[in-house]
Amino acid sequence: MRAISKLGATAYSIALAIIAADQAIKYWILYVFNLPMRLSVPVAGPFSLTMVMNRGVSFGLFRAEQDLMRWVLVVFSLLVATVLTVWARRADRLLLTVALGMIIGGAVGNAIDRIRFGAVVDFLDFSQMMFPWVFNLADAGITIGVALLLFDSLRADQAAKVSR
Repeated sequence: MRAISKLGATAYSIALAIIAADQAIKYWILYVFNLPMRLSVPVAGPFSLTMVMNRGVSFGLFRAEQDLMRWVLVVFSLLVATVLTVWARRADRLLLTVALGMIIGGAVGNAIDRIRFGAVVDFLDFSQMMFPWVFNLADAGITIGVALLLFDSLRADQAAKVSR
């Protein structure tokens, strides 16, 4: 079995940091701040904390009301995280490593919610800025990670064209 590269270890560290931060913030939102009782609280300008238990896929799309879909989404998230973990082990570029770590952390963070609550805990609300979805740190990790992955892919393609 191949040893984990420094970059692979970086990806795993980023994933663990996102999982820990995501779950700690969700604990605070649910049990300390008690957002489920408050429903929505304005914070600053267009930003509010709004309680949403998301049974859908991303940003509430494709609602999954049946318990079977909950477990399908858990398995899918963990499968994606596993595949990306193997990829991260072999990563050779920092940006790729960061992207993979963010996606892994976000996928696992949201899978934990589905296992614990049957839905993903969402609460970051910027809907007054014409952004219609309420999301969480894990969602942000996935979204930013995918954007970085695409950017890294474009950079790698450009570098390959230049070296030809």
